[in-house]
Parts: sequence; C-alpha cells; structure tokens
Amino acid sequence: MSTLYPRVGVGVILTNGQGLVLLGKRKGSHAPYWSIPGGHLELGESFESAAIREVAEETGLEIHGPEVVAVTNNLETWRESGLHYISVTLLAQTDGEPQLLEPEKCEGWIWCDPRALPEPHFDASRQSIACWLAGRCYLPSDLPTVSAESAELS
Repeated sequence: MSTLYPRVGVGVILTNGQGLVLLGKRKGSHAPYWSIPGGHLELGESFESAAIREVAEETGLEIHGPEVVAVTNNLETWRESGLHYISVTLLAQTDGEPQLLEPEKCEGWIWCDPRALPEPHFDASRQSIACWLAGRCYLPSDLPTVSAESAELS
C-alpha cells in the first residue's frame, strides 16, 4: 500500500503599478474559482523558477526576482476535491498586460484590488493574498483571515 502525500503548488501574487493583483477565472479542474497565476512545482525546480515559468506559460509576462511571501496548507481544497496541496506563493511586479495563453484553463485575466477579491475564490489564492496583506508568511487555519478593513499593503 502506498502512502499519499500532499502535492506542492506554486502561486504568484503579481502586482501592477496601481497595487492591483492579477487574477484569472479558472476553467477545468479548478472551475469556477478566481485565482492568482500558478501551478505545480516540477521535480528539481526552485520556487522562483516555477513562479517565472508559470507566469510566462499562463500570461506571457516576464517577471524577475520573485520572492516567497506565503506558505498555505489548502485544507478547503482537500475537503472539496480530495486533493491536498501545500502552496508556496511568491510576489512579483510587472508593468505589462497579460495574454490569455491557456484558454482551456482560464477564461481571462483581470487586475483587482487585493482587498476586494471576486467570488468564488480559490483557497490557496485567498490564503496567500491574506498572508501578504497581513505581512505574515503563514496564517494558521484556526486564525481568522485578514479582513479588508484591517489589511494594509506593505
């Protein structure tokens, strides 16, 4: 009998000059959720390389120097789908506009105020943005998430 382990996801909080974050409306396995760009960590890949690759694959944008800002334990996704992910989220900035390069996985991209996320929102993305806004790398699931009123960008 084999032992099952959580999978590793990598997400990217991509901001523009106005402080907005890039969100995509997912299709397929993660429909109908809104989420930051991201995907799976490949074997032997660094978090930074995965972030650069995922953003390029999904949006055509080139990012430099992404930095880890959050780690999430995505138990809501596990309860909903039976898939348990640990996600590492990085922060990067861009002045470009995204392209829709994977239309089979995403309906489109929007820039959004991180304090007013569209619903329904993907668990890992919501937790990651809450961590970033709170200036914390991790928020235990038994703590309340950051509200729009109490959040401040660093």
